Amino acid sequence: MTSKKYTLLAGLGCLIASTGFSQVSPTHPYTAPHPLYGTYSVTDSNYYSGKRLQQHNDFMVGTSDYPAKPRDMWELGIKGGSFLILGDMPANPASFGFGGHIRKSLGHVMSLRLEYVYGVAKGESYNNVGGWNPNYKTTAQELSLQALFNIHNIRFYKDHTSMTLYGIAGLGVNTWRVKYNSTVNVPGATSYDQQKDVVKQVRDAIGGNYDASYYTTNARWSKMFAGRYGPTATAGLGIAFRLSDRVNLAIEDRLIVPFTDMYDGYSAASFGNKNQDFANYASIGLNFNLGNKSKRVEPLYWLNPLNYAYGELRRVPEIILPDSDGDGVTDQFDQEQTPAGCPVDTHGVSRDTDGDGVPDCKDKELVTPTYCQPVNADGVGKCPCPEGCGVQPATECATLLGALPSVHFANNSNTLSADAQSSLATVASKLRANPNCKVVVVGYCAATKKQQQLSWDHVNKVITHLQEKEGISGDRFIFSSGQEGGDCNTVDIRAAAPGEDGPNTVAPPHPNLRKK
Repeated sequence: MTSKKYTLLAGLGCLIASTGFSQVSPTHPYTAPHPLYGTYSVTDSNYYSGKRLQQHNDFMVGTSDYPAKPRDMWELGIKGGSFLILGDMPANPASFGFGGHIRKSLGHVMSLRLEYVYGVAKGESYNNVGGWNPNYKTTAQELSLQALFNIHNIRFYKDHTSMTLYGIAGLGVNTWRVKYNSTVNVPGATSYDQQKDVVKQVRDAIGGNYDASYYTTNARWSKMFAGRYGPTATAGLGIAFRLSDRVNLAIEDRLIVPFTDMYDGYSAASFGNKNQDFANYASIGLNFNLGNKSKRVEPLYWLNPLNYAYGELRRVPEIILPDSDGDGVTDQFDQEQTPAGCPVDTHGVSRDTDGDGVPDCKDKELVTPTYCQPVNADGVGKCPCPEGCGVQPATECATLLGALPSVHFANNSNTLSADAQSSLATVASKLRANPNCKVVVVGYCAATKKQQQLSWDHVNKVITHLQEKEGISGDRFIFSSGQEGGDCNTVDIRAAAPGEDGPNTVAPPHPNLRKK
């Protein structure tokens, strides 16, 4: 007998261990079905019933934060094992029971199960009462509705669990009848050491022959089942191992309370050691998932409820906040598109230390006193002339400015070449260094309307460039075009003579000439 027990335990160990070797690393749980785990795509509407389809559609378009619960498979199970009565006399280990169930999940944690059990329990006493050894054989049937609570299916590091632990609680109804052997007569045990030997002799003497029935009980009698019947309560624990996406192996131990002291045919008064009988059903069984894989997922108690959340987190792209001007302040908070290289404040606005309206990166006079403002385009102020400073003589301006370069244009062109722009930068530098000096910008030729207009264009081009590109104030120029004695494609710049003055802008002589 001992060797058989060890053989059975070894076989169960191998079966359980094989489930571990059967697991392989699954694909992403919400991209494609996996052959072992039967994963599914949350976006596939085939997995949702009609009443949940609206929630699924709302989730897909973003108006619902939660996906709908998918349809899942039913579980059908068969089992067998030991059915013992914990009553008024020692139970016989040869007692057995078998049954089946159907189970449906309500969510990832709770499920309901309807289970039927047929059990045959035996027991024998080591006492001899009036020339007879008490014994019994109880045949019982139970139908119960149970709530199963998973405590192991939330596995944070895999999409499915290979094993699940669960608790059992339920109510039911059962029927039973008790028979006994009325003839067995073995001397009772007189010491503790003799009890096992006496029980063995009683079992051998019974030989499977139970010739009488117990009827003395306050439980109701069922003609259909030819036995007593009454309510039951049950509680227990179980552990299941996944063998595949369709089959799992379950080991359970369940205590059944029949609310009677006559489950074994004997009351507490007979032996003085019990006032309530119990049945213990320890079983091992195979469970099968039923349903179309294309429309139903595995029972939810096998699935990790965090699968979808983990899958979405894996696909979240790196968050990069746009900063189109590259000033270190994201566009969401940036109040200005700042030129490259300009330091900015926390709002992305160019720094302006002296508040003169010219950003520091363009300000050639970083700190301009308030009394010298407003400033020109370079951030250089025009400070008031000290008392008695007067106006610089023109001769002094000619000396200070020195010889100024001429600007040359291509024939019939009004475009400043790179050399011409460089020459004008030199002129601007001298003007900035001598803020009280004016210059005369002279253009030549006036024999024809075309020459008159081109001469005006050249002078206007030079003055406009010095104003807009170099930041020289317009009141520093005297406009002079259409003069004689020079090259039509050349503009001369000279210091203004003493008392010399004139407009810094002149209307074009023939503005529409080139349009003809």
